[in-house]
Amino acid sequence: MEAVAPQLEKVDHKKLTKGELFKRSVFILLGAILVSVGLEIFLVPNQVIDGGIVGISIILSHLTELNLGALLFVLNLPFFFLGYKQIGKTFALSTLLGVIIMSFGTNLLHPVPGLTNDPLLAAVFGGIILGIGVGLVIRYGGSLDGTEILAILFNKKLPFSVGQIVLFLNLFILGSAGFVFGWDRAMYSLIAYFIAFKMIDTTIEGFNETKSVWIISDEPEKLGDCILNRLGRGVTYLRGEGGYTGESKKVIFCVVSRLEEAKLKSIVEDVDPQAFLAIGNIHDVKGGRFKKRDIH
Repeated sequence: MEAVAPQLEKVDHKKLTKGELFKRSVFILLGAILVSVGLEIFLVPNQVIDGGIVGISIILSHLTELNLGALLFVLNLPFFFLGYKQIGKTFALSTLLGVIIMSFGTNLLHPVPGLTNDPLLAAVFGGIILGIGVGLVIRYGGSLDGTEILAILFNKKLPFSVGQIVLFLNLFILGSAGFVFGWDRAMYSLIAYFIAFKMIDTTIEGFNETKSVWIISDEPEKLGDCILNRLGRGVTYLRGEGGYTGESKKVIFCVVSRLEEAKLKSIVEDVDPQAFLAIGNIHDVKGGRFKKRDIH
């Protein structure tokens, strides 16, 4: 008897509404402008660079006296096509918009004098502004640097993760700044890169970090009721089984805000001091009933 392959239901991809497209475009525009400000007002006048294509463009612009904005556009252009193939049309178009605005912005701001001649201040504030800008563009579906796309391609052929490949490429680029601008500027560039990296994470993930909570207790209903009534958070009961004893147990799962973590621990300690409690970070919560209830 011949096996019949199951028919996969075709899923239509939901198109972005005009409002969503406008919002995405505005934040990509804002992000690209911030990157331009970070580069031309802080980093470039002090010969401090960032990693990736931006760093390569700054070095090449210094060595060849070619326009930085043009280099940013030309060097990122191949990754626009790679992004189209690897990730999709929306990502590629968002990236193209961001790169065009960033290139235009650096050209426009190039004649403007830098705000400081102190390379440390330039590295700190340039890194903050640039990181927020890149983070906004990534958060709303685009990219301003092709090294991550390149790392995705290398990842298929090399025994390294995407993050490790990006780190290696950026260390090579930042190290090259030592030969071009001097080793003190390379160290300032490393500071700027680290700050920008942290600001990118913060911008993408947001400041309102939430926590996922898993609790295994001998009194799950009582503990769940206390979380519901004293903390105002809903709980979900999952069925679990002890690997050693084979005993069936209820596992409590809930999501709380960072500020509620201490009170949750206090509730668990009051109800069942012997309960197993595991708390992890969550950077995005969507759907369900993650809303604060009134505390009775």
